[in-house]
Amino acid sequence: MNRNPEDPGRARLQPSHPFILDAHLDLALNALEWNRDLTRPIAELRASEAGLRDKAGRGRGAVCLPEMRRGRVGLAVVTQLARTNRNEGHNPVATWQSPAQAWAMTQGQLAWYRALEEAGEIKMIVSRADLLKHAALWQDNETSVIGCVLSLEGADSLVTIGHLERAHSQGLRAVGPAHYGPGRYAQGTSSTGGLPPPGRELLKEMERLGMILDVTHLSDACFWESLELFSGSVWASHHNCRALVPNQRQLPDDQIRALIERDAVIGAALDGWMIMPDWVQGQTNSQERGLRLEKVVEHIDHICQIAGNTRHTGIGSDLDGGFGRDQAPCDLDTIADLGRLGELLAARGWSAEDSANFAHGNFLRVLSGALS
Repeated sequence: MNRNPEDPGRARLQPSHPFILDAHLDLALNALEWNRDLTRPIAELRASEAGLRDKAGRGRGAVCLPEMRRGRVGLAVVTQLARTNRNEGHNPVATWQSPAQAWAMTQGQLAWYRALEEAGEIKMIVSRADLLKHAALWQDNETSVIGCVLSLEGADSLVTIGHLERAHSQGLRAVGPAHYGPGRYAQGTSSTGGLPPPGRELLKEMERLGMILDVTHLSDACFWESLELFSGSVWASHHNCRALVPNQRQLPDDQIRALIERDAVIGAALDGWMIMPDWVQGQTNSQERGLRLEKVVEHIDHICQIAGNTRHTGIGSDLDGGFGRDQAPCDLDTIADLGRLGELLAARGWSAEDSANFAHGNFLRVLSGALS
């Protein structure tokens, strides 16, 4: 029998901190490619992977639905992600030989989200009314169902531009045109160059449909070209600062300023190589390196110093996005510990209002403005 998170028998959550909106979680990737049943307790998931070596991070997962509820992560932007083999360089996830295969994979991921919704575990958020109602329920501690906004990380799986309208009708509300390497619609992390013609067409269709542009992973040239061509809502779901970690994956100060001018929000990412410089993926260990959440707060503070306020920061943890606890801050055991970021910000003098806006309010502002 499926468990219902609204079951009266469940203990009510204790709101020790503002509820959290995590703007980037690869839940379906973990379910279908890592074969993780995210409805189970984290200890069970880790134990089930003991001895597995097929993927980095086995046995060290930080995300499951029970831990999200325990940490009051009541809203999340969750991804569909399937790349084609035109991408080169670092490959944290599988690639597919054709767009049709990648599209089929995203459809499987969608089916998994819908199955969770039918079981009462999550609620797919597709409208402003959905969003505001669900946020109010978490604000008042009256639900433990996790609200999910669907985003596409890398657009390779869109067989044609026409597939975007089909995906929108299925609930897709945000798109990041690129992932790693050169893609079909944009150049991504570790690649250079501007938008190919299909990428410019994609942005026009996204704007027509009222979708959010996620600039995460875009090459520098694609970033600037996208902001020039696209006049709709924008965010950077999981990005840190190039001034602190000099890598193309991070946002330089001029890009941060451009996003602030568009009233965008930048989600702090918790992957070690995006937090500290001179990190070698697959080799550097957060415990040995002494990586703690305070280092993430330095990136958050850098954005606030540029903005002169706290309106443009949030959380886009990317936890279990192809890595495990060995590459996350060592004072974070599971996603339930995200609330510690608020405690660290309060220690720096942030008001309760600023902390709540960081936890959920800033991303809610962009989402509510974009959804109809």
